[in-house]
Amino acid sequence: MSNAAISFPMLGNWSICPPNCFTVFGRTIYWYGVIIACGFLLAVSYCYRRCDRDFGITQNDLTDILLFGVPFGIIGARIYYIVFFGNYNTFADMVKIWEGGLAIYGGIIAAAITILVVCRVKKISTLAVLDIVCFGFFIGQCIGRWGNFMNREAFGYETDIFCRMGLTLNGETIYVHPTFLYESLWNLVGFLGLHIFSKKVGRKFDGQYALMYAAWYGLGRMWIEGLRTDSLYIGASGIRVSQLLAGVTFVAASAALFFILRSGKCTPEKLWVNRVKAAAEASETDAAEE
Repeated sequence: MSNAAISFPMLGNWSICPPNCFTVFGRTIYWYGVIIACGFLLAVSYCYRRCDRDFGITQNDLTDILLFGVPFGIIGARIYYIVFFGNYNTFADMVKIWEGGLAIYGGIIAAAITILVVCRVKKISTLAVLDIVCFGFFIGQCIGRWGNFMNREAFGYETDIFCRMGLTLNGETIYVHPTFLYESLWNLVGFLGLHIFSKKVGRKFDGQYALMYAAWYGLGRMWIEGLRTDSLYIGASGIRVSQLLAGVTFVAASAALFFILRSGKCTPEKLWVNRVKAAAEASETDAAEE
């Protein structure tokens, strides 16, 4: 399907056949990687703008986290894909990530573990870091899914729904669920909602935004995964691995949000950003007195 023409009947009687790669000085560059890189840069830019003022995380600390989190996140995404989806005969084939084959769940899990370790070493709040990083996850996933569009992959079952996507190859057209588009829009709504919430309402406790992200993404992925044709199943049970993981994530994150907020123990002075500000003010006062 990599050379199939793409159409959306709801947008009119037209079709496009975008290439999935291009060449620079004789070297093949895949659009998937370019799109992922663009999503990453936009995500980092957003996080840098807000990390210090709103979360008490300096740009230098965020840079250190990214230097470790990004490569390990990519490795985790690749390992997850190889374990559950890949069929490789040699180690050389396993490391060719530029040819495609990354799983977002593996990347998120590996990045979260890396963040935990780095934060412990640097003695900064892991939960506060996760709160700002989850905005980046939303941005990266929203944009990154368009790499699937360029590759004609991660689509769903055949359908006649109004927003169906047509794939035409050798004169034959099938209409499928554009699940890459569903997930991109779901993450866009999640990002906009969380951005507005963070500006208008704000956090009650460190880790709140991370839980909100997990609940929202888990709910959407649980629905969207059920439409895809490339899911991995648990044996002959008929249960999709990613759909089960998404469901557990949604329930666990939602329950944690409910019980923490209901506990009434969330106070502003416990937020990492306020603790950092209080420590800075105390230091300035001591210096003035001396």
